[in-house]
Amino acid sequence: MVNQTQRRKHHRIKARWPLTLLTDRGAIIGETINITAYGIFIHCEGALPLKEIFRMSIIPPNHKAIDVTGKVIWSNFYALDDEKTALGMGICFVKISADDRHFLIDIVSAYPEE
Repeated sequence: MVNQTQRRKHHRIKARWPLTLLTDRGAIIGETINITAYGIFIHCEGALPLKEIFRMSIIPPNHKAIDVTGKVIWSNFYALDDEKTALGMGICFVKISADDRHFLIDIVSAYPEE
């Protein structure tokens, strides 16, 4: 059986960065749980529907905000779990600038995987 870490396609690190989701229903405040150069796992108040596409602003420390378009690819908000798994949503980046992608690649590659 393959565990979750072995199935992951991209190196990821733990990071608690504030973010704002800009949806048709208004702004939603949240934070990252972990990041890759291609997507993030986030926690915020309430879940968005799967496949929803929205704009988001991520605020890393000591760096300008990263503005991306994201898409919800999975959610565990409604999971019942005795292991106290972090509840949140997996977001893939649909649109991100080349500079911001390079910044994320540099940050993620500078730390060991979580």
